[in-house]
Amino acid sequence: MTGLPDMTEAQIRRYARHIVLPEIGGLGQSRLIAARVLVIGAGGLGAPALQYLAAAGIGTLGVIDDDTVDLSNLQRQIIHRTADIGLAKTESARRALADINPEVAIRTHAERLTAANAERIVAGYDVVADGSDNFATRYLLNDTCYRLRKTLVSAAILRFDGQISTYKAWQGDDHPCLRCIFPAAPSEESVPSCAQAGVLGALAGTLGALQATEVVKEILGIGRSLSGRLLTYDALGASFEEMAIAKQPHCPTCGTP
Repeated sequence: MTGLPDMTEAQIRRYARHIVLPEIGGLGQSRLIAARVLVIGAGGLGAPALQYLAAAGIGTLGVIDDDTVDLSNLQRQIIHRTADIGLAKTESARRALADINPEVAIRTHAERLTAANAERIVAGYDVVADGSDNFATRYLLNDTCYRLRKTLVSAAILRFDGQISTYKAWQGDDHPCLRCIFPAAPSEESVPSCAQAGVLGALAGTLGALQATEVVKEILGIGRSLSGRLLTYDALGASFEEMAIAKQPHCPTCGTP
C-alpha cells in the first residue's frame, strides 16, 4: 500500500510485539503510525485510552479538554500526577504522552467542544474516541461524526458500571448511531454525574483500555466491530453483557427523512 511510512529500526523494535501478530504485521503497524485519532477528554476514560494509543504508535493523537487537573481527578485519571494540579489537562497529557512515545505528534485543543468548533476539530482526524461525561457532548459528537463520516468509539462509566459501542451509521443499515439507542437525553436526576454518584477508579482503566482496543481494530479493519452492539461491564459482578442495537428508521440523526 502506497503512502504509508517506512519504519525505522527503532520503530521495529518498539512495536515488535504488534508486528509479530499476523493480524497487524508491519503493514498494520505502518497504518497505525499514519493514523490520526481524536480523544475527547483527558479524564477518567481519556487518560488510559490516550496512554495505550500513544504506546500503540498512533501517529497523531489529538486531545480536547478545557479543564485543569484537580486533586479529585487523580483517583482515576492516571495520566496526571500530583505535581500537575492546576495545570491544563491537555498540557499534562502532552507531557505524559511524550514520555511514553516521543514519536507521536500530540495536538492539544484546550477548549470545550461546541457546535461552533466541532466540525473544524473532528475533520482533522480519522477516528474519534469519546470519553466525555455528558449527553450534550455525546450527541454533538454523534451527529458531527455522522456528517463527516468519521468512526466514533464511545464509552461511559458511573459507579461500578461501564458501557461501550462503536458508531459508524454512515456505512449502512447494519450500523446504528447513538441516537438510535438514546433518542433523547435522560434527566439529570436519573443519570447523576460521577461527582454526585462516584465511580470506581479502576473501572475507568477497564473501559478506556477497551476504547483503545476498538480504535486500533477500526483503523486496521480487524476483528469484529462493536458497531451494532452495546457492550456493558458490571465491575461488582465481574461480568460483561452484550446487547444488539438496531438502526432506527426514524432516528433524528441517521434515519430516513
